[in-house]
Amino acid sequence: MTEPTQPAAPATTPPEDAADMPERKRRRGIYLLPNLFTTAALFAGFYAVLSSNAGHFEAAALGIFAAMILDGFDGRIARMTHTQTDFGAEYDSLSDMVAFGVAPALVAYDWALSGLGKLGWLAAFVYTAGAALRLARFNTQLGVADKRYFQGLASPSAAAIIAASVWIGVDNGISGSQVSLLVAVLTASAGLLMVSNFRYHSFKLLDLQGQVPFVVMVVVMLIFALVVLDPPILLFVLFLGYALSGPVLTLVQRRRHRGRRRRDATPDDT
Repeated sequence: MTEPTQPAAPATTPPEDAADMPERKRRRGIYLLPNLFTTAALFAGFYAVLSSNAGHFEAAALGIFAAMILDGFDGRIARMTHTQTDFGAEYDSLSDMVAFGVAPALVAYDWALSGLGKLGWLAAFVYTAGAALRLARFNTQLGVADKRYFQGLASPSAAAIIAASVWIGVDNGISGSQVSLLVAVLTASAGLLMVSNFRYHSFKLLDLQGQVPFVVMVVVMLIFALVVLDPPILLFVLFLGYALSGPVLTLVQRRRHRGRRRRDATPDDT
């Protein structure tokens, strides 16, 4: 009589989240290098507010653009050095709210919107609220949304439109009261674009280390030359064109999707 064979003991395998344990421990920490850039971006936004209150609107616009550059560095440095943390992500969002939500609205209000009364502060508030909602939606979609696209205009791009328009006015001796209605429409529109469902290219998957054709370097050289020629106008045109690309891209994609659906439905109808 043979003894009943006992079932083999299951192989001991590490838990599914074992590989994530070092990552989770790392994500609880606070790293100095990326947060230095985030703090610098926060300071640049704060400096823009102070400069605007003092009537130095060109310096305020430059402060917003400086915050944009610094904000672009902190995330890339965190990914390159593997120092991404939950603290850094939350801190970056708060910094963005000050530099790209509050600062541009206050600069636009001090320069052009204050003379419009309630309409002026309403336009500034629409922009600020739009930036806050845009950042909140972005944080809730991390790891879910398509990395190739942004849903709604990114807050740094919206801030660049406002800052460049103020810079153009100051650089050309245009008083804010002369273009107050135009600035109100521009400010409110930028705020609404941030909370829209239009899709914008994020350029996050752009390979900066890969080889490029020679003509690309020629185009980059021409862009730098044009920026040096007249920085505020070119920056305004670039970011305004990017803001308008969202509705165009969304309409094109929807038309293509409808065309595919019609082609797929055609054999069934015959």
